[in-house]
Amino acid sequence: MKVMVAVKRVVDYAVKIRVKPDKSGVETSNVKMSMNPFCEIALEEALRIREAGAAAEVVAVSVGPAQCVDTLRTALAMGADRAVHVDVGAAPVLPLSVAKILKALVQVEQPGLLILGKQAIDDDCNQTGQMVAGLLRWPQGTFASKVVLDKEKQEATVEREVDGGIETLSLDLPAVITTDLRLNQPRYATLPNIMKAKSKVIKKVTPADLNVELKPDLEVVQVTEPPKRKAGVIVSSVDELIDKLKNEAHIL
Repeated sequence: MKVMVAVKRVVDYAVKIRVKPDKSGVETSNVKMSMNPFCEIALEEALRIREAGAAAEVVAVSVGPAQCVDTLRTALAMGADRAVHVDVGAAPVLPLSVAKILKALVQVEQPGLLILGKQAIDDDCNQTGQMVAGLLRWPQGTFASKVVLDKEKQEATVEREVDGGIETLSLDLPAVITTDLRLNQPRYATLPNIMKAKSKVIKKVTPADLNVELKPDLEVVQVTEPPKRKAGVIVSSVDELIDKLKNEAHIL
């Protein structure tokens, strides 16, 4: 069985985000970029499935500008067998467009399992996995905290955290799974594997090659920073606290 993993290039989680002066988006020039943390978890799970003997190949795919090749090389260094880059240029690609591209790639690669991070830390949309499952008409297990594959029955058992506790799903393969933080701890790429990944060939395709027409579904009107919080105040008595809550905060 083949496992396909979608990975996204995002601003590194440790970087302080800055909004562009024209408020058209987030500043990405001269900013450290890395693989989305949830995508790292998805890739790690795919590698563990292969190492357990339930899959023969792990294919990493990324949709975005030319710089996504760096993210795919990280995936190869972590252990992915092959990588596919869908070059869409510098224009931002929204979840529905990504889902359509992934659907087309699935039809080409014919994987038995598609794994994605539950969301990206740049837009927090949490939509792509659900959309591609709907387009493919495949069963889906979202926010997976545990995944067990039965190779004989061609089933995947997925545990996911819900408000009431743990929900267990049984999915017929092929299926789509999105990963939560508690699923695993991603491995670090070793230096020898990083060096080997630099020489590996990454397949490049375009949406036109996949017969996918990209249409903007949404328009970003403006991006603004959240308002800065006021400094806290230390009150000297309960009476002063009640007075401030009543007359200043107007919550009593």
